[in-house]
Amino acid sequence: MEDNEKTVFQTSGGWLPTIDIRSDVAIVYGVGRSEEGFRQRVQSWRDRGYITHFMTGIAWGGYQDYFTGEWDGKEHFDAGQVRITGDTVWHGKLVPYLVPTKNFLKYMKEMHITKVIDAGIEAIFLEEPEFFAYSGYSEAFKREWEDYYGFPWRPQHESPENTYLSNKLKYYLYYRALEDVFTFAKEYGKSKGMNIRCYVPTHSLINYAVWQVVSPMASLASMSVVDGYQAQIWTGTSREPIHFNGIEKPRIFENAFLEYGAMESMTRPTERRLWFNIDPIEDIPHDWDFFKKGYEATFIAQMFYPMVASYEVLPWPHRIYHGTYRTSPDSEERQQIPRWYSSQIQVMMNSLLEMPLSRNKLSGSHGIAVALSNSLMFQRRPLPHAGMNTAMHSGELMNMSASIDDPQLSGFYGQVMPLLMRGVPVSTFHIENTGYAKSWEDVSVLLLSYSNMKPMDPQSHIDIAEWVKNGGVLVYSSRDDDDFQTVMEWWNTGNNHYERPVDHLFELMGMKACAPEGTYSFGKGAVQVIRENPREFVLQANNDQAFVDIVKKLYEKNAKGGKLIFKNSFYLERGPFDLIAVLEEGIDQKPYVTNGRFIDLLDSNLPILTRKEVLPGQQAYLYNLKRVLNPKKPQVLAAAARVYDETIHQKTYSFVVKSPLNTTNVMRILLPSAPKTVNVIDPEGKPMEATQSWDAASRTCFLSFENYPDGVKVELTW
Repeated sequence: MEDNEKTVFQTSGGWLPTIDIRSDVAIVYGVGRSEEGFRQRVQSWRDRGYITHFMTGIAWGGYQDYFTGEWDGKEHFDAGQVRITGDTVWHGKLVPYLVPTKNFLKYMKEMHITKVIDAGIEAIFLEEPEFFAYSGYSEAFKREWEDYYGFPWRPQHESPENTYLSNKLKYYLYYRALEDVFTFAKEYGKSKGMNIRCYVPTHSLINYAVWQVVSPMASLASMSVVDGYQAQIWTGTSREPIHFNGIEKPRIFENAFLEYGAMESMTRPTERRLWFNIDPIEDIPHDWDFFKKGYEATFIAQMFYPMVASYEVLPWPHRIYHGTYRTSPDSEERQQIPRWYSSQIQVMMNSLLEMPLSRNKLSGSHGIAVALSNSLMFQRRPLPHAGMNTAMHSGELMNMSASIDDPQLSGFYGQVMPLLMRGVPVSTFHIENTGYAKSWEDVSVLLLSYSNMKPMDPQSHIDIAEWVKNGGVLVYSSRDDDDFQTVMEWWNTGNNHYERPVDHLFELMGMKACAPEGTYSFGKGAVQVIRENPREFVLQANNDQAFVDIVKKLYEKNAKGGKLIFKNSFYLERGPFDLIAVLEEGIDQKPYVTNGRFIDLLDSNLPILTRKEVLPGQQAYLYNLKRVLNPKKPQVLAAAARVYDETIHQKTYSFVVKSPLNTTNVMRILLPSAPKTVNVIDPEGKPMEATQSWDAASRTCFLSFENYPDGVKVELTW
């Protein structure tokens, strides 16, 4: 792990004083049309003290020279992803979403990877390996189908099996693409005496499955040339409506918690590097207060994973600081980011420089995990198959038949939301990683369904059966009557002749095929079969209690997990930080109340509080002054700028702070006693206006003044 790369951001431009956010790393996006221009952009950030990395898309990007024939004299628009209508799926002008053919990969290596390594870049991010479920009709894809399967292409809309096979191929093509390009990058770098690190910025498996996108996801965790991931999770993904208690609506905090968890559990077994992404705005325009609420929810959700402490603090600072958005929900008036919001963002992202890894656990009963598989993406079908009953409305289950698709991934949410909404910190578990012992740490009850996914490898069943034998508790919820049960896969080909994939797992545990509902023993463990599709637990109102009761009984009796605690909030301590979230649809509407002495980090005025009440649907981010390290030492506790060059003498404390131009610094400074003098000096050595106040009870000085990227010097005496 590179300890000096804790915070990063990405930008397509060169350095500007208005976006100089002072993270550790500037990820420069895209080579562009000019190699010299790329080098200049990189150097502009290096000149300001940033480590520089490189990012570009693997499924799309500034590759017009490839498509138009400028590169090799041949047009390659046939490599675009194509809908059933014959229309290309475009990302931008002359930039389609790609079928990653071997010829395109040759172009990528020659025209992009070699150039960035020649420019001295040692870390490469290839983002968003995305193949849309509704595409799969291009000539390039048809050729890849015949190469992969050995028989002619089949239109995916004609049958569930064709859908499954089509999406499985899409998954493979981007797995191959990343392996090929990253292998080349490492070998080329080695030839130049460089150690090239390769990362994949990607949405979560949950989001891709909901948005009907196919990507390699968990399988990359075992790819030797992948060094880690960047978790592209923000309000734009977590605001996606989901079902619970018969109601479909956005549930930002809960969804973000699950998305970040899916990324953490995917990388945990191999301990690869993982940056969590946060974005204070969205792709879809809204007003600034709307953005703030979503930002706080996603920020707190990611902080609830104390085993991750690296962050992409801003994806695109130019659109955040230069973009204009609505001043209120009912107004068309637009403005650049308000000072109160830029100050708050900068306080929050600079606090992440001090955010520690922690062994502390989120409040609640641990040990329950919900299984995920890459094949969640394979069963997504934008077009109904012949004869498919699609009588489904939001919040109302009209006809639950075997052929209904899975609305908003409700088969997954049906297993997790009934527990999460009762304050149980449910984790996720990727069955592609069952072979890693670390995957099983802290898992005593595993919730599994093959209603909307299927096992991609029989080894996962062998590992699950062994875990149950040694004392694990498996809860299997499925009617096993969906029309993907019989697709051409390992459980019904070669020497295997199982009607359903779960029959193989049941056989390993001494159970009959299509075992009826009930509880079964195997070794020291137990298997509970529930013959319901888990989407039924959330698509219908008040239909999850029986499921929750079963899990509670198994957790307490069979797994010996202690009492399964239900509550309406989550709380975590990380270093000096207190993190709190209260569920809007929890078991009650009680606020969470904490007493002490805190700095409120979600308020740009950084007030000192002795009591914090967090209401349902709200979050809190507090600096707990009782847990200050070295409380007798003068220090900056919170600031909307990064602190440099600290000097402490007997009764003097000085430092320099840097942050973007046209923003306001707010800060809380711990001192032995009230300051006698406070000098704030601009980059030219001139005194600056500053607002100050003293809080005797906390021994903190509040300071506020204008930010400068070249640095403002602060001198305090007492």
